This record gives sequence, C-alpha cells and structure tokens, in this order.
Amino acid sequence: MSEGETNRNPPRQGFQAAINHMLVSKIDSLLWLTRLGTVVFTVFSMIPLFGTNPYTNYQRALMSSAATSALRLHQRMPRIQFTREFGAMLLMEDSCHYLLYSILFIISYPITLSLLPVFLFALLHSVNYSVILLNKLGFVDPARSLAAMAERYQRNILKLVAFTEVCLMPITVIWLFSGKGSLLTPFAYYRFLTFRYASRRNPYTRNVFHEMRIVLEAFANTPGRNTALQNMCYKIINYTSYLAPPIPTQQ
Repeated sequence: MSEGETNRNPPRQGFQAAINHMLVSKIDSLLWLTRLGTVVFTVFSMIPLFGTNPYTNYQRALMSSAATSALRLHQRMPRIQFTREFGAMLLMEDSCHYLLYSILFIISYPITLSLLPVFLFALLHSVNYSVILLNKLGFVDPARSLAAMAERYQRNILKLVAFTEVCLMPITVIWLFSGKGSLLTPFAYYRFLTFRYASRRNPYTRNVFHEMRIVLEAFANTPGRNTALQNMCYKIINYTSYLAPPIPTQQ
C-alpha cells in the first residue's frame, strides 16, 4: 500500500472500532475487565457505597485479581504439561505468584493492606489497555496524557507494591499471635515472598530488601549505638540473608 493510499484510508476510529478491537483481543479485553473489577471492588471495600458489604467487596477484589492472574498465566503458558519442568517454570511466573497470593488472602483472615498490591497492579495495567481503547475511540490527546502519566509513576508504583509485599510478612506473623490468623498464612506467605524475591521479570522486591539492609546497617553503625541493639540489627540482617532464595540465572 502506497503512502497516498494510507493517507486516504486512515485507521478507523470510533465506538465500533473499539468494540472490534476488544473482540479481536478477547483475552486482553477480559484482563482489562477483571482488572477494573479489582480496582472498583477495592474502592468499595474501603468506601462502602450503595450499602455494600466491605468484606464481600474485599473478597471480590481478590477473586478478580485471581481471575486476572489465571488469564495472564494462560497467555504466558497456554499448554499445560504434567511434568516437573513445567511445574518449575510455572512457579517462576509472576502471574502464578499473584494467583497464589490472591487465593491465600481469600481463605485467610482479612488483611486490608493485602489489597494494595493487587489494586496498584490492576490500576497500572488497566490504564495501559485503556490508552489503546481511547486511541481507538479517537481520543488521542487524553490517551497520550494518560500514557505519559502511567509511565511517569510506574516505577514508584512498583516500588510501593514491593514494599507492601515485604511489610505484609511481619503483619501475618502479628495476626497469628493475636489469634486472628492461622498458622498456614505466614508460612504460605513466606513462600510467596521467596518467589517474588527470585522473580526474573520484577527486581523490585529484591531492591527493597537491599535498601532495607542498607538502612539497617547504617542504623547499626551509627556512632554511640547501643551494643545490644547493634547486635540485634546484624542478627536480623544475617537471618534474612540466610532465608533469601538463590537468584535464577538468565537463560
């Protein structure tokens, strides 16, 4: 097709163009809807509107997140194989991590903070697909502004997600000793955190641990610091380093 023909036939825009795109990319469209569900139900769990039950919305937000992770996992690994190698590859996928995460907090005592990572992920990724739809609808300038905003805040959002992932570990332990949680939750969550630490695609959890170690070492090495407190800091660092899983090498 020549340049003149391209100019005479620009890409079609409008409501029907957006619908056609959603029909062509069915899984991406379903992912967009489930992510929007996570965002909406999280907001309703924090601000109960229309007489809705906060706990019901809490569970719905996590179920929407689980559906998103399952769909994303289907995209990444469409062919199921009952082999050890397939199982190992499955556990290396970020979407598998958050499928397990969502299921864990659905069946556990509710921890409101657990909604923050799935809310932020859903918000970030739903914006990306919304930009495509806005372009299809013909709203080019709003789409460009939304894309620029998402790019500007993406790094900070991912860092906040990783920090929340780490902070949830002691919270699950506190919940256990307060009688609100089960013994399963901290142990299962520890496994989730090791998966996130060893993630090949998302280094932010490892970076948070590294930054926390730097802060703790600086605190322990402050002149005049109490010896007992200094030793406790180093014990925490050593124990955490001991628990850290090995990082898989890039293929």
